[in-house]
Amino acid sequence: MKPSPFAYTKPSSLDQVFELLAAHGEGAKLLAGGQSLIPTLNLRLSSPSLLIDINGLGQLSGIAVKGETIHIGALTRHSAVERSPEIARHLPLVAQAVRHIGHAAIRNRGTFGGSLAFADPAAELPACTVALGATLILASRAGRRRVAARNFFQGLYATDLQAGEILLGAEFPVQASGYRSHFAELARRHGDYAMVGLAAHGRVSGEKLSDLRLVFFGVGTKPVMAVSAARVLETQAVTNASIAGATAALADDLDPPADLNGSGATKLHLARVLLGRVVQAMLSENA
Repeated sequence: MKPSPFAYTKPSSLDQVFELLAAHGEGAKLLAGGQSLIPTLNLRLSSPSLLIDINGLGQLSGIAVKGETIHIGALTRHSAVERSPEIARHLPLVAQAVRHIGHAAIRNRGTFGGSLAFADPAAELPACTVALGATLILASRAGRRRVAARNFFQGLYATDLQAGEILLGAEFPVQASGYRSHFAELARRHGDYAMVGLAAHGRVSGEKLSDLRLVFFGVGTKPVMAVSAARVLETQAVTNASIAGATAALADDLDPPADLNGSGATKLHLARVLLGRVVQAMLSENA
């Protein structure tokens, strides 16, 4: 299929973007990497009257470390995140996750902010932002505001972005001493969307875990934090028994819907498998 007819413009400033969004409302769509938008246009799942190409806004691209914070601009390509020594050093969870996004051609075009704004429940980066306690920076003609990642993702392809707003980027605290991160997902083929995935971050001290965030994706309408499972692991030394207790507790945290990848019961089983693998990997990194 071919997309419905639309107008195209490429503004050179944020002010122009805000003016266009105000003038065209829901009829306008932003074009960044286009890896999600273009297929929806071709399938006529999206039919904007105006496509606003924001790739000329260079100020929205780049990675910068400022003190104890690392900023990733919304237009930063996945491939740049993948190759960044700053990301590898300060955000190892993101460095691990980005290698699972599509294939090289997709990572060369797809953008960090595009993945967050699209909010696919099976995408890797939204879960990472929640696990790492990131803050997302949004802007409109009224000014800027900051939203915690855990509050940004609100449902199936739904976010806290308001009419006339765009995502400028995300800020992460650099990984503190004693903390470890690990990422894992199960997919039919490397590069496919995950059947189930897990982004984990926490403090490791010997055989003990604390401040643990276990964020699953592909198991609901948005990233899901497994609070009960984390609590089991935080209250005692990590052993085979405590891991078994945590995997059992996942039934209180997750209620995966059935999809083309399997039943809810199958996806819960896969989540339990990932949890065991990830916890063991976090302890092994500390050894």
